[in-house]
Order: sequence, then C-alpha cells, then structure tokens
Amino acid sequence: MNTARPIPAPLRTGAAVLRRHPAVALTLLTLAVGSAAALLAPAHSTAQVPAAAASRLATVPVTRAADAGRSSFDGTVQALRSTTLAAQVAGNVVELRVKPGDSVRAGDVLVRLDARAADQGAAASQAQVAAARAQLDAASREFERQKMLFAQQYISQAALDRARTDFDATRAQVNAQLAQAGAAGTQAGFYVLRAPYDAVIAEVPVTLGDMAMPGRPLLTLYDPTQLRVSAAVPQSWLAGRAAPDAAAARVTLGLTDAQNGGVTPTRLQVLPTADATTQTVEVRADLPRGLPGVAPGQFARLALADAGSARTGADRLLIPQSAVQRHAEMDTVYVLSAAGQPLLRAVRLGASEGGRVEVLTGLSAGESVVTDPQAAARVRPEAAK
Repeated sequence: MNTARPIPAPLRTGAAVLRRHPAVALTLLTLAVGSAAALLAPAHSTAQVPAAAASRLATVPVTRAADAGRSSFDGTVQALRSTTLAAQVAGNVVELRVKPGDSVRAGDVLVRLDARAADQGAAASQAQVAAARAQLDAASREFERQKMLFAQQYISQAALDRARTDFDATRAQVNAQLAQAGAAGTQAGFYVLRAPYDAVIAEVPVTLGDMAMPGRPLLTLYDPTQLRVSAAVPQSWLAGRAAPDAAAARVTLGLTDAQNGGVTPTRLQVLPTADATTQTVEVRADLPRGLPGVAPGQFARLALADAGSARTGADRLLIPQSAVQRHAEMDTVYVLSAAGQPLLRAVRLGASEGGRVEVLTGLSAGESVVTDPQAAARVRPEAAK
C-alpha cells in the first residue's frame, strides 16, 4: 500500500502564493524555460575561432639571401663636435637662457653668472688707466719743455736725461695699467658663457641660483650637422681584409631608416688601435648631413660588406620588414607553430635593404612568419583559451 508523503510547509506556502499571484508564476516559468534553453544549447568551441583566423593570416617563409652579404655590428651615434661648457670662475647663476633641445647660434649668450665684483674690478682698472694717461700727458709736456730749454742752453744734459727718463717711466706705467685693465675685462668676460658654434643644447645640469665653481659643467651642446656612428668590430673579422668601403656599407638608424634600407655613410674610419679587453676595433662611419630625428647616444647598426671573407650571402636569413614589430628596445615577429598558431618570438636584426631585413638570431630557414603582426596579435590571445 502506497503511503503519500506529506507536502512540506514551505512548498505549501509557495503554492498558495502562486495561486494568489498568477503574474509571479508566469514570470518564474519564463525564467526557468530560458535557463533550460541556454543549458541545452550547443556550446561554441573557442578553439575553432583562432584556428580559422590563423589560417587566413598571410605568411612568408624565412629565406636565405642570394646576393653578397654584410656583417652587422651594433653601434652608437656620436657627435663629431660636442662641447661641455664649464665655469672658469665662482659665482651664482643669475641668468639661464637655454634648456635641453634648444638650437643656438654661435655667440649667443647661454648663461650669466653674478659678475658684480668683477665689473667693479674692471671699472677700477679703467680708472687707473685714465690716471696713468693723465700723468703721461703731463710727463710728455714736461719733456718737451726740457728739450726747448736744453736747446737754448738753459739746462744741462743731465736735466734733459731726467726728463726723458720720467717720460719713459710714465709711458711704461700706462702700458702696465692698460694690460691690467685688459686682464680685468677678460676676467669679467668669464661670467658670461656664449655658444662657441651653431649647436643644439643637450644637457643643462644647473638651475637659477646654483653656485658655479671653476670646472663645474654648466651645459653640454653638440653640432647636429656632424654626426657619426661608432661600432666595435671584432679584430678577427677585420683580419686579412682590405679597409671597408664606405659605398658598400649601410647604417640603420631606428625603424624609419630600416624601412628604406638605412643610409650610406660618407666616410669610414678604422682606428689603428684595438681594445685590449674586448679585442675589438672601433670603426667610425660619418653620417650624411640633415638626417631628421638623429641625436647622439641613439642605437644604430653598421653593416659592412663581406667581400673577400669566408662568409657568403647564403648565410643571411631575410624576412620582410613589414613582419617586424618593435617593443621598447626589442624586435619581435610572429612565427606559425606546427599547429598553425602564431607565436611571438624575439629576434635580433641586422642590415635592411629593399624592404627586407636580415635576421641574425631567433629564426631558422624555412619557418613561416606572419607579414601582418597586428592581425596575428588579435588571433593569439584566443588561442590561449
């Protein structure tokens, strides 16, 4: 015999509420049906979305160069003319007319120091010069009178000689005062610093009110029209080679020059000494004038032709420049994995030419790189789900 179980009190109370409020019952039924439909609906596979997107990515294989190769060396941009102006005298900085990045012309006033004491000393020297010149005028007139009296035989030769001696001494005193006045004026000029040539201000380590002492740097400037790249080349690479040819060399300065293959230096100079610690030789490549956005301290790469060396063009791996992305100081590319997914990889690049860039490390021949890194970046986060 089946015995009916009693309905719990909470259920009896809920049923009574639903009978009294049909609208509430209809709302709850709708929500329940919607939740059940959502649970029964087939879930979309998140792995299929990036796989389909990855299949549409444009890729190119890493190829080997067939032309004459170049070896690339890291370098730094330097200024042929760079000057640090320092104080020659002590004094407070009372005027500072420039800031880093300003362009100045030769002779422009850059910094003024408190020169009140020096100006007063120069004024005192000028007053002493004026007094000495008055004494010289008096001695000159007296000497002329003595010569007239000697001609009329009113005075002796000894008296004329004393007048000549007084005149010569006074004239020498005037010359000494003029020299002292010139030194005082030169000393006063030390309190004003002027640009020695047309330049760009690189650094200003002082502010108004600072105390300048002899030898303390006040600012640094450089000539932006005369720049070069200095690179350390292994001594073993230069051994047995002729002097590098500037016409066959290339300098890469950031992404802008990398896209158009870099620039050709106007002159190459190999220094005659080697670094005893690193066994490298400094090679300097003078840059053409008027390159925009180039400043001392920037990173650069110097590519030298491998003519006459054991290294051939077949050793060079090339990829399109469009496949490269730069993050801070690191170059990256997207490489397709065996599963067809784009993977981010860091690479070290060499010289660029004709829309292609040499890969020194990070890739192997035959690998496929994505030519549109932005499209690959949109696919890669989904692949990780």
